[in-house]
Amino acid sequence: ETEYGVKALPFGGFVKIDGMTALEPVAPEDEPRAFYRQSAGRRTIVLLAGSFMHFVIAILLVFGIIAATGQDQLNGHPTATIAQVEACVPMNPNATGCATTDPRAPALGKLRSGDTITSVDGVAVSTYTGLVHQLQSHPGESITLDLMRDGHPMSVTMTTVKVTDKAGTEIGKIGISPQVVGNSVSFAGAFGRTFSTLGTFVSGTGKAIGKLPHEIHQIFSGQQRSSDSPASVVDVARVSGQISSSGLGVGDKVAVLLLILAQLNLFVGLFNLLPLLPLDGGHIAIIGFEKARSGIYRLVGRADPGRVDIMKVLPLTYAVVAVFVGLSAILLYAGITNPIRLQ
Repeated sequence: ETEYGVKALPFGGFVKIDGMTALEPVAPEDEPRAFYRQSAGRRTIVLLAGSFMHFVIAILLVFGIIAATGQDQLNGHPTATIAQVEACVPMNPNATGCATTDPRAPALGKLRSGDTITSVDGVAVSTYTGLVHQLQSHPGESITLDLMRDGHPMSVTMTTVKVTDKAGTEIGKIGISPQVVGNSVSFAGAFGRTFSTLGTFVSGTGKAIGKLPHEIHQIFSGQQRSSDSPASVVDVARVSGQISSSGLGVGDKVAVLLLILAQLNLFVGLFNLLPLLPLDGGHIAIIGFEKARSGIYRLVGRADPGRVDIMKVLPLTYAVVAVFVGLSAILLYAGITNPIRLQ
């Protein structure tokens, strides 16, 4: 008795049960099975099922990645291997992207993803900290970098850009980002790290939502968006493409992309539980309100007032839908005209 279908617009999957609200027409033979006629407990379980599965997928993905790689993908240490060469060197120490006045990165065209720097002007470096120290100690000076590229040694020469840091000290930069290697985690330790990783995702989502008004201002003012900005499906696709074309190994690319998928599942599950109609969380909130109101009426000896009049909450539902559609349109516009770029 279940009908399956494919919609012309692939905006997502859903399940629709006859009689989700008392406003929907239900065939007489289906009236006893209508959703709104079921007990509060049964309705709540059904409404929670979608978010529950999103959470299960997120947990399994994160645990599988950590257990399979033996690494904590969110807590690691940078290395002397290059992940990305930047287009510029920002002169503003607080900048998250390139301004039109920022100079071209000296490393652009000379270094590339996957290069491992072994020395700076004859001083051996084996860590990212050592590499940064040597680069910063040559502000505006010509330097020679020894490196390994595809297993072969080579050298390149460039002049660093002189930048004033937040402390007022002049330092040298060449415009590179390091590859980060996750800290080692045992199979048993993967259980704990799974939930702490998901906690980090939740915290990051909360911060992103809190920054939304500022982000909207940045979008319309043309400022470069940061990598942790709220994103649309267009941004997710672009970032996934940037990761796929980066200098990371195949295993690292797959792990990062699966982490993005886990984060999306976690976000959708949490978002769907917001106590706002037409989300499942809104329906659950109404069920909770009905049960609480019935209990209070029973205590004072009054008759059960029954179901909430859905017509009274429809205006709020329309307002919520309008806000969601508006925000989605703004983020979609931003994803096309001012996309998120990984630094």
